Amino acid sequence: MSKSHPPVILTCAVTGATDLNPKYPRELEYPVTPKQIAAASVEATKAGASICHIHVRDLQTGKGSYDPDLYREVVDRIRDSGVDVVINLSSGGGCKYVPDEVDETNSTPAAKSTMWTIDRRTQHLADSRPDISSLNVTCGLQGTGTGEHVYLNTTASLRAMGERFRELGVKAEIECYNPGDLLLAQALVKEGLVDGEPFYQFALGIKWGAPDTLEAMQYMRSLLPNEATWAGFGVGRNQMPMLASAVLLGGHGRVGLEDNHYLDRGRFASNPLLVERGIQIVEGLGGRVATPSEAREILGLRKN
Repeated sequence: MSKSHPPVILTCAVTGATDLNPKYPRELEYPVTPKQIAAASVEATKAGASICHIHVRDLQTGKGSYDPDLYREVVDRIRDSGVDVVINLSSGGGCKYVPDEVDETNSTPAAKSTMWTIDRRTQHLADSRPDISSLNVTCGLQGTGTGEHVYLNTTASLRAMGERFRELGVKAEIECYNPGDLLLAQALVKEGLVDGEPFYQFALGIKWGAPDTLEAMQYMRSLLPNEATWAGFGVGRNQMPMLASAVLLGGHGRVGLEDNHYLDRGRFASNPLLVERGIQIVEGLGGRVATPSEAREILGLRKN
């Protein structure tokens, strides 16, 4: 690592929105309830994470949810804990288009679609005012669930999302799954998508997106200006190799149970254990992990 490289921002994605892993040990308590998700965020921060990226889950089914009340409870619990943590809420919901299974030319979305207005997609941000929220710049087929579906983010909806983020004073984490997403994101940034310096994230290894390989990360990095602030992550067994790759390429990284459930082959992880492993990797490469305060400074955040 270059001596001029700032401290590495290490995000912990404490719980995702995909179906729960039935093999995950009950005693490790995969975060589902707002109390559990808030506690997991506090634990990850105490273990050394700079940022906590947060989804919420339905209390009955455990499936991913975008209920603003659940987000508000999680955020309130984290803030009431007194722990200094940069809060990053997902805003990837409300753009899943499922075509009619019999006739895809039917313009009416199937019942499984979740197509919401921009106000609905950002209601939890208005209620909770996090420091950061993910802004997914992708429009295409994704394999993160069952059945055929498209994440329908048009340039018009992305511009509207960016405007809403600015109104709320929430920093956009511009999440890109493919090189084309990144090129679109940069074009929108030039138009004024975000205030201040943009923060890009490469989400690698998601089905039908760019693979979580060093080569893919290098290529994505090559599409950005040298001075850009960016992070990258991989999933499953490639979570830690991709963290190392991001650090070596001058970026920031992410770990956590949303992307990977294992510390080693056959050994289930917890969020604090993944954060600790991530810190070992960063320090082993000659760097150090940013404190939440340093992360705010690097990203130009005001504390909400």
